[in-house]
Amino acid sequence: MESGRPLAPNLPDGPNPPPGVEWLTLESLSHGGEDVGGMMVKSEQMRKVMRTITRLGPYKATVLVYGESGTGKELVARALHTLGPVPKGPFVTFNCSNLVETLAEAQLFGHVRGAFTDAREDALGYFRSANGGTLFLDEIGELPLRLQPKLLRAVETHEVQPVGSPQSYKVDIRLIAATNRDLRAMVKAGQFRDDLYYRLSATTIAVPPLRERREALDALAAHFIEHYNRLFGKQLSAISRRALAALRAHSWPGNVREFAHAIQSAVMLSDNDRIALGDLPTHLWEGEIGEVERLDEDLEVDADHEAADSERDRHFSLDEVINRASKTALMRALRETGGNCHRAAQLLGVSRYTVYRMIARYGLGSSRSRPSGLPPLSSAKA
Repeated sequence: MESGRPLAPNLPDGPNPPPGVEWLTLESLSHGGEDVGGMMVKSEQMRKVMRTITRLGPYKATVLVYGESGTGKELVARALHTLGPVPKGPFVTFNCSNLVETLAEAQLFGHVRGAFTDAREDALGYFRSANGGTLFLDEIGELPLRLQPKLLRAVETHEVQPVGSPQSYKVDIRLIAATNRDLRAMVKAGQFRDDLYYRLSATTIAVPPLRERREALDALAAHFIEHYNRLFGKQLSAISRRALAALRAHSWPGNVREFAHAIQSAVMLSDNDRIALGDLPTHLWEGEIGEVERLDEDLEVDADHEAADSERDRHFSLDEVINRASKTALMRALRETGGNCHRAAQLLGVSRYTVYRMIARYGLGSSRSRPSGLPPLSSAKA
């Protein structure tokens, strides 16, 4: 994981910045990153991808883009289109997993009026709609086997024949296909035609998963915060070191798409001009090692409490450690703020809604179960 960059000082602006919380400005996070066609390029892997895109861009050759779901394969296709010979031409996208089996041929190649029931007028289809530009066929591995010979013919001859028509039409398109499946394995299993595979895969681009380019996470976070600032009319300018640590610790199985959704949620939930740990989706920081590290850094456990628990800690589970440390941190924050939930949330560097959830989880809300010495709880901001 990347760090190396000095932490930004506490920001003076904004309502009641929590004491002791370190914030990173978007400007410092984006250092060294480059937004290329909506893709944040910072890691060496993505720089290699961009070099390949730059070399292939001027040509109309068919390209097959490999990558896990959510890695940004469509952005790669759009970059190829933008760098291509007709960047102002149409860019038409179709996901092959959305093909209707009985209408698949008509969806791709078009049909004439009366070709089948409900064909009340002529339809161009995706190939002819992309004429003069780029056709991006996503999830090409989902293409029905019976339709693959016709796709092969269209790719090789640049001609399509609408359903119900005796006439063929020339199309001037660049075809880009993408998949998250192993097409070679599908060929061996008889699930994908070998001739179509060889035709599509003459030129390939592999997009690495996000877990293999973690050095780009900082710049990617800044990129999406700025994006959602514009989208939602907000002005978030920083993210806490704790929140960034949680983003770095997650494995991101959903790749950039999952990362973007996490930032989108945090931007919407933030109460002020920055993202705190508690603004992130709960699963990113609850029950993870990163949360233990955060608590170790930000809290000092009483010596008496630590000694009393030393025997029990010899046989501990991660969840037990996290729950105990979280409850201790919450109780201290509430004591220091006189039971004020809003100020306690600031001390902890989380949202007040997270504090409410923690109070309910640990049964601290009712006077009957409230530990001695814990003051009455209040949600007032002052």
